[in-house]
Amino acid sequence: MQAIGVTWRKIATNIRNSSTVTRLKNIGTVAFSNKYLLYTNVTISISLSAVGDLLEQTYEVYTKDMDKYDFKRTMHMGFSGAAVGVLCHHWYKVLDRFIIGKTTDMVIKKLLLDQLIFSPIMIVTFFGSLALLEENPVDNFKDEVKDKFVTLYQAEWMVWPPAQIINFYFLPTRFRVLYDNTISLGYDVYTSQVKHGKNFRNNNTTDKKLS
Repeated sequence: MQAIGVTWRKIATNIRNSSTVTRLKNIGTVAFSNKYLLYTNVTISISLSAVGDLLEQTYEVYTKDMDKYDFKRTMHMGFSGAAVGVLCHHWYKVLDRFIIGKTTDMVIKKLLLDQLIFSPIMIVTFFGSLALLEENPVDNFKDEVKDKFVTLYQAEWMVWPPAQIINFYFLPTRFRVLYDNTISLGYDVYTSQVKHGKNFRNNNTTDKKLS
């Protein structure tokens, strides 16, 4: 987190003396350059993961499932976004390095690898990064994966294949994580619901009592 802060301060210093339009262009150019792309992707992932949780909490407060906002929970979701952002950044670089081209065959190969290999890794990382911030992290991680992995993986197959076709066919590597996070804002709301929703917790508790 400190490295991200230092990086953005450097970017701000480099563009401070430019005009407004030039500043915006410079921000985009610098932020999505190879030098700073990792920090940009992580920042985007943290921000939109936190926003997705806040949207879900807004709904829960409105429906009286929560009395007030839990900003600690939002910080935890942002932390999970950092882990996911790092993985996505490197995953897309690996895919584009070894599967070159934008033919239909190449896009299908990337799509299948993304869904069959990377999606499960992402879901496990999501639960694992959050478990680190909870009591009994090992037990919590095992329970979360056992009870909720299939639910999120099924949702992945509903959301990402059509979205990733556009991603792999039209976008350059440096914009893939930005696109992913834009599309996944709604999905992040759902992941927060699966992670924290009362229905899931109640079902899990009932299952344990019956076992």
